[in-house]
Amino acid sequence: MAKVIRLTAAGGPECMQMQQLDLAPPGPGEVLLAQEAVGVNPLDVLQRKGIAPIPLPSGLGLEGAGEVLALGAGVEQFAVGDRVAYATGPLGAYASERLYPAERLVKLPDSISAEQAAAVLFKGITAQYLLTSTYAVGPSTVVLLYGASGGVGQLMAAWAKHLGATVIGVVSKPQSQARALAAGCAHALVFDPQTLAADVRAITGGRMADVVYDGLGKLSFAASLDCLRPRGLMVSFGATTGAPPAVEMATLNAKGSIYITRPSLAAHTATAAEYQGRATAVLQAVAQGVIQAAIGRRYALEDVAAAHTDLEAGQTQGAVVLLP
Repeated sequence: MAKVIRLTAAGGPECMQMQQLDLAPPGPGEVLLAQEAVGVNPLDVLQRKGIAPIPLPSGLGLEGAGEVLALGAGVEQFAVGDRVAYATGPLGAYASERLYPAERLVKLPDSISAEQAAAVLFKGITAQYLLTSTYAVGPSTVVLLYGASGGVGQLMAAWAKHLGATVIGVVSKPQSQARALAAGCAHALVFDPQTLAADVRAITGGRMADVVYDGLGKLSFAASLDCLRPRGLMVSFGATTGAPPAVEMATLNAKGSIYITRPSLAAHTATAAEYQGRATAVLQAVAQGVIQAAIGRRYALEDVAAAHTDLEAGQTQGAVVLLP
């Protein structure tokens, strides 16, 4: 019997209910996994609350790691007992066992534990596509990075620094500045929409940022545009303060022929080949010490409501992992 967290209605943490299920044997192209660790992400919370709607009833969770228990027809790239991990869905990671498409699994090197993989893969793929595909960060790039002390932010700061960039981190409170600097930021600013552009101007000697990675959304949008150099790129990839506003086309010209994009993880992992390439790059970066799988808190699977509550309250530092 597998322990599975199910969501039948959107709402608070209490809406997540554990069920005991008998799983069917894996079908063609599928693998049955015994999960050792499951990652918890902010997107899980948005889906649970209905802010990012999903069809209900549904499982939750987008990343996990464990061991192959059984193979479906046509699966030749794995063997029973292989250590594997995955990210990006399909939904249903909050479980002790689950069926999963083989083409979306990656083998784990011996140097990376299941907990590390579950803590870093989803966030790491996000960091990887933002830094390599959305904007090709490299030597001399000036990056303005919101949430620099958070899970994705710490990965991006470290990786961007490794690529040669100067990272200006933006955090919500003074207590988070040290964590942003330790992650790889050259500077860490406490967010103030009235002074942010002036601070960036002073740090860069008037050059401003080549690229802004803004995960806040509505609250920071106008200030972010003011931090860009001419023909710089505004990357709006989150909405923790609400959806960013519509933009008049004339504004892009007035700000210096700037660019704006709203990328998604799904669009950057749509094919199995692209997904595999990005996931492999993340695991390589962990193995090489470029980024760290920093685990903040561990919870038993049955304590998933507490995990969500703590995550929403900002009581976690580093990744949150469920242990089935």
